Amino acid sequence: MKLYPWLLVLAGCLLLVILIALTSARVINQSTVGVVERLGKYNRLAPRGINFVFPFIERMADIINLREQVVDFDPQPVITSDNVTMKIDTVVYFQVTDPIRYSYEIAMPIKAIENLTATTLRNIIGEMDLDATLTSRDIINAKMRAILDEATDKWGIKVNRVELKNIIPPNQIVEAMEKQMRAERERRESILRAEGEKRSAILRAEGEKESNILRSEGEREAMVRRAKGEAESILLVETAKGDGIRRVFGAIKEMEPDNEVISIRALEALEKVAQGQATTLVVPSEVAGILGSLQALGLRKID
Repeated sequence: MKLYPWLLVLAGCLLLVILIALTSARVINQSTVGVVERLGKYNRLAPRGINFVFPFIERMADIINLREQVVDFDPQPVITSDNVTMKIDTVVYFQVTDPIRYSYEIAMPIKAIENLTATTLRNIIGEMDLDATLTSRDIINAKMRAILDEATDKWGIKVNRVELKNIIPPNQIVEAMEKQMRAERERRESILRAEGEKRSAILRAEGEKESNILRSEGEREAMVRRAKGEAESILLVETAKGDGIRRVFGAIKEMEPDNEVISIRALEALEKVAQGQATTLVVPSEVAGILGSLQALGLRKID
């Protein structure tokens, strides 16, 4: 019976140790880090895994996410250099690089980044007109990233990227832009239509040109063939005439005609020649003598 109180004390101590172990154990997840304070003062960083915090004198003040974070801020009103009021909402990509400064240098880091983004955006847009604002997103993004990264470095924050999500101009500006875009589309359609008609006309002219060339080549080929046919025909006719003349002279030579028959044949030939289109006829002296003899014999006169 004397050991019973000691057993109760031992069991109580064991239970207290177990409770302290359970309450002091902290599990830190991957890509996060814990900030441990002792008696209200920074003591150490708790890495991923199981960490023990002494009860009553230590506490896990904060658990910092070390991954890249994305924050989408509400649209902010800005005024361009040509006095056009619009709204722009931004997206900021940042990452905590120093958990200690992130925990102790700034009270509300996300709110601070939002306010800094709004003021930086107003300053940059205030130096640009409407057209430059609408067409210079990359320039605005680069300027904002550089300014925000420098300003948040003392907070242990690295700004990796800043994006303009939406640029919302006033309604009258939107209507004017739509009219301009509609006119530009119509102008481009007119140009494309004119280019198409021009191309069609060129193709049609080239087709007609090729057709005329082919037609001319066909006609020329036909004329050449026709000329060759006529030349061959004339050659055949002349060859036949030559053969006929040679046969006639051969027959005459075989018959051994006298001079009177030859003279009469010559006169008949002169008569045929005189019936042609020539206006001048040269008569050899021998033929002239024959004409004189015939006239003396009382034959008909040949003009």
